[in-house]
Amino acid sequence: MNIVHNLILVIQIISALTMIGLILVQHGKGADMGAAFGSGSAGSLFGASGSANFLSRSTAVLAAVFFVCTLALAYFGNLRTTGSGSVLDRVSAPAPVTAPAAPVDTGPASQIPGNTPATPAAPAGGASGANSVPAPKTP
Repeated sequence: MNIVHNLILVIQIISALTMIGLILVQHGKGADMGAAFGSGSAGSLFGASGSANFLSRSTAVLAAVFFVCTLALAYFGNLRTTGSGSVLDRVSAPAPVTAPAAPVDTGPASQIPGNTPATPAAPAGGASGANSVPAPKTP
């Protein structure tokens, strides 16, 4: 399968480069206007109108080959086989998140007798202060 993938890739690169060259060799529609007024030569290797037909048809064929190779590469790139050697195959499920344990202070301050780390007290009313509102009295 790897040989087919490489062969399609080589064909796509060659067709793309050849198509770029053919497009650059072709002349635009405005080039005939300059030839009509005497600047430049209208004759070419394939004749006056033969070059347009040959170059445009070969460009169309190369464009079709390029698109077929692109679709084939997209198809082969989307196939997933088990054990393909990809880094993504080795990704495992994330470890469950657990609450961190209380840190043990082993610094120099913990070695002084009677020195214990202060733990902050949780606020009684919560952050929004909803618990500080008195409840309504019932009769």
